[in-house]
Amino acid sequence: MEAILKKELGTSTLRATGGAGGGCISEGQSYDTDTGRVFVKVNRKSQPKAKLMFEGEKAGLEAILQTSTVRVPRPLKVIELSSGGAVFVMEHLDMRSLNRFSAQLGEQMADLHLHNQGLREKMIKEEQTIACPGKGPGHSEVQYVEKFGFHTVTCCGYIPQENDWQSDWVTFFTQQRLQHQLNLIEKDYNDKEARDLWPQLQRKIPQLFSEVEVIPALLHGDLWGGNVAESGEGPLVFDPASFYGHSEFELAIAGMFGGFSSSFYTAYHNKIPKAAGFDKRLKLYQLFHYLNHWNHFGTGYRGSSLRVMKDLLK
Repeated sequence: MEAILKKELGTSTLRATGGAGGGCISEGQSYDTDTGRVFVKVNRKSQPKAKLMFEGEKAGLEAILQTSTVRVPRPLKVIELSSGGAVFVMEHLDMRSLNRFSAQLGEQMADLHLHNQGLREKMIKEEQTIACPGKGPGHSEVQYVEKFGFHTVTCCGYIPQENDWQSDWVTFFTQQRLQHQLNLIEKDYNDKEARDLWPQLQRKIPQLFSEVEVIPALLHGDLWGGNVAESGEGPLVFDPASFYGHSEFELAIAGMFGGFSSSFYTAYHNKIPKAAGFDKRLKLYQLFHYLNHWNHFGTGYRGSSLRVMKDLLK
């Protein structure tokens, strides 16, 4: 792998440093090169292909970078390995656990979620034509995105997300998030209780959005304590599963696995106050993550998934 990295990065120096890490999906290692230090993620999965997963992560980081709201590592290159899998090279950042900058992260995540809305307001003010969504890298001017989805596949964990553009958020979330996860559960587990509960819940979901207008917001998509950190300058986020969706979706997994102090939520909601029905919709969004964990890690998450479905039907 080091020979490939040297060639692709155009460096004669490639020296591993002490900056190593890893999670449930990929492993990482920092290297010194001729032009500075980089961080390299490695994943040797072939199905779904690691390259697809890393290309989606790269696109998410690029999209967040363009908003100039919250700091992320600058993505450099995705490289396919001939032995199987892929590597993702990005800017090395010195990170430590989020502590001092929790409130600032709350403010910056709200700014990220409001960014597309700000473009919409500017567009209306200037009476410009709405741009087609899904402009990829290479377009210097960030334009308003009017639909829900993303211009490429992104993965939450290693499961590819269906990001085809939809005009209606309820349709997008119901079909391309919950239905997709439940289809995988049906295929692998043939779970009768989940299968029976889903049609009942599906009929009820539109009611949860009767009092709220959803404007597409660029999301990190997997914002939990393991994907946030801070440096000496401020907070940062990484490992996105980005798409344009409802800003409330972002807060779901944060509440499931901790990692965020009250100062984060206070700062966030000072900029984006809770709308009517917020708490019940948050449960709905957490259902996606429980189902996703069931599909990743097995039936240990079955009970939580079914409990949330039943709670939403009350």
